[in-house]
Amino acid sequence: MRTAISPLVVKQPRTLKDALRMLRDDGPLTPLAGCTDVYVGLNFGTLRDARFLNIWGLDDLRGIDVRGDVLRIGALTTHAEIVRSVLVRRRLPMLAAACREVGAVQIQNRGTLGGNIANGSPAGDSLPVLAAAEAFVELRSAEWTRTVPFGEFYTGYRKSVMRPDELITAVEIPRVEGAQWFRKVGTRAAQSISKVVMAAVRASRPRIALGSVAPTVVRARSTEEALAAGGAIEEAQRLLQDEISPIDDIRSTEAYRRFVAANLLMQFWTDTAPRGRARPGVNRRTR
Repeated sequence: MRTAISPLVVKQPRTLKDALRMLRDDGPLTPLAGCTDVYVGLNFGTLRDARFLNIWGLDDLRGIDVRGDVLRIGALTTHAEIVRSVLVRRRLPMLAAACREVGAVQIQNRGTLGGNIANGSPAGDSLPVLAAAEAFVELRSAEWTRTVPFGEFYTGYRKSVMRPDELITAVEIPRVEGAQWFRKVGTRAAQSISKVVMAAVRASRPRIALGSVAPTVVRARSTEEALAAGGAIEEAQRLLQDEISPIDDIRSTEAYRRFVAANLLMQFWTDTAPRGRARPGVNRRTR
């Protein structure tokens, strides 16, 4: 078991090019940015990594803009910056709503979107949003740049297609048409890890994604198809139960998560109905 005072190696690149070279030539190295999860692991002595690459100072990985018709968010953009962004609130309000739910203000000021993705926790608040938005993850190494559809990024619990010599450099989100919706169900009204989190888009082809109900974020494809075909919401709820695989853990039970997921689907479909449509992206936490 590694303790907080065990010897650690931290490399400090000055540029993105330096960082990619270090990952290639001096690895394995674990990238550091906001450190909101790494420091917890170090404090409890549960983190096995001992060699790190501090990329916090790489401003090339920050920023939010629109290129063509694609919203681009740098990997080191913090949750607080996303919440404040006019571009995000206009183009992807459900992401702003999700980032507003990430921990306390201190965590929002340090935690980054790229870190949330790389960490890969199935309870990550931003991940269902990126799945429902059909985002793309940009990965760079010293030799190449590649773009991976978010739905193909994770291969298992906290595992992904990212290679040891690659960094997440940005997230790209095509324009999302339809009413956006986000809800997080936690133990209390603030600063809690989600028991169930859902992001969804109501359009001719609905998109529904959930977190904390499987080893990775889940895109509910069968449920989407049923709703797109005009099926009853009750049938969609039944299908959703078959598409998730929640577990009992310290935060909740499998039965409760299934119950909540079905209720969130009903709430989404009701809130975004043509009559009395909820304002897109506004989060209402459910306990």
